Amino acid sequence: MDLTLSPQEEAFRAELRGWLDANHPGREPDGDEAGFEFRRDWQRRVAEAGWAGVSWPEEYGGRGATLVEQALFNEEMVRSRAPALANVLGLVMGGPVVIAHGTEEQKRRYLNPILTAEEIWCQGFSEPESGSDLASLKTRAVKSNGEWVVTGQKVWTTLAHRAKWCMLVARTDSDAPKHKGLTFFLMDMEQEGVQVRPLHQITNEPEFNELFIEEARVPDENVVGGVGNGWGVAITTLMHERAGLAFGLQVQLKVRLGELMTLVRERGLEDDPVVRQRVGQLW
Repeated sequence: MDLTLSPQEEAFRAELRGWLDANHPGREPDGDEAGFEFRRDWQRRVAEAGWAGVSWPEEYGGRGATLVEQALFNEEMVRSRAPALANVLGLVMGGPVVIAHGTEEQKRRYLNPILTAEEIWCQGFSEPESGSDLASLKTRAVKSNGEWVVTGQKVWTTLAHRAKWCMLVARTDSDAPKHKGLTFFLMDMEQEGVQVRPLHQITNEPEFNELFIEEARVPDENVVGGVGNGWGVAITTLMHERAGLAFGLQVQLKVRLGELMTLVRERGLEDDPVVRQRVGQLW
């Protein structure tokens, strides 16, 4: 396997590195609210420069980046210590799912506000009794007068307290096999019937949330992929979650471990058995 970067990939990295060096916004401020708004503004600037949604097709505002270029993007963002992008779930999952399964009208409506972080997205999959067994979920949606009435509960919903839109999977056919009776919705979080309860971590930051839904309304045009096809759309979402978020974290860990190794050598600790053991455990 040839792991040498092509001239095109080298040029991609050089362009991105130059832009990051020239536009780095500095250190993120302390505080959950201030930090989030800082990351939102940063993503807007990244989007204006054409770097947000880097792997999205060009026709939808991306750069059509290859897998290698996506890895380079992640690596350079970490290398430069640039802030994280605020709308990460929209960029990594929401946008790609709308591109893959959405109507043309949905693409026109949702994709650009994802890129600019104007509208934040969250993912409403896990429930108190449905985690890895997603198809056993109990949240229900009933059709009524051209819209869907949704009732249920979600948990571990990242960014729900910031989100405008929720990628929600609900049961629309109780008589169908559990994988067949699901539908994928885009639910407006800013409505009566949707209550968000933050789950504060030891740092007091509410990254995760509980989501209580009581007769929330979702218009029929906010169904993605067709009624009853929610399992397939959910699988696409999870595929992008693993390929996007997990891949980005792997790159981040690789860069941070390299920085640690450099620090160990600079301090002359490479022969210290305790340090060697700890670094080996991290590796």
